[in-house]
Amino acid sequence: MNIQVFGDYEQMSAFAADIVLGELERKRTLKICAATGNSPTGMYRLLAQAYKDRPEIFNGLHILKLDEWGGLSADHPGSCEYYLHQHLLEPLKIPSGRYMGFRPNPENPEDECERVQHIMESSEPIDLCILGLGKNGHIGFNEPADMLQPFCHVAQLSEESKKHGMVANMDQKPEYGMTLGMQNILSAKRILLLISGTGKDNAIAMLKKKMITPQFPVTFLWLHPKVDCLLLKGLS
Repeated sequence: MNIQVFGDYEQMSAFAADIVLGELERKRTLKICAATGNSPTGMYRLLAQAYKDRPEIFNGLHILKLDEWGGLSADHPGSCEYYLHQHLLEPLKIPSGRYMGFRPNPENPEDECERVQHIMESSEPIDLCILGLGKNGHIGFNEPADMLQPFCHVAQLSEESKKHGMVANMDQKPEYGMTLGMQNILSAKRILLLISGTGKDNAIAMLKKKMITPQFPVTFLWLHPKVDCLLLKGLS
């Protein structure tokens, strides 16, 4: 894992955007698994700016949604679907044929996870998986547990996750999430982990120990050969 520390959020976002653009230069049909939340937002904004100058390099880009809150409609401002449309899909003009992910608020969440898993198994692997870090060490909705799930699954959300900024102001918090599993994530050719925000000291400390434990799912990234971890100064 290549851990790099940045002085401010804009520097980190710019470095991350350069990684994505570099991958796009090498492969115009790049498949990205996209996380939501504050950490990647600056990077997405810079990609939107790059699109204005060079829209052609995004013409083959495919987007896969990493996870989704359970029970929220697609147009709910707290949903991952809404976030990705606002910050990535619409700015980069990604059509529905080049976007795939968990449907928000499905009638049967388990069937929805099976559907996404089947599509992943029958399609090209993820080229670049963009991740953030939860305060309790989760990535996606792979929550701390005695054993982690390898494939797409319905996750029971921790109390920490229910306090996430995307749903913090909701009276009725989501009770479950849908997410790619750890093997899905580790099967990506390259992983980009962006870490910003407060309250993540314990998770970062565990990550730096290089000790793999399901109680801090992010530590499983040490099993991957190509991970770039971008970290804000002051969190390290």
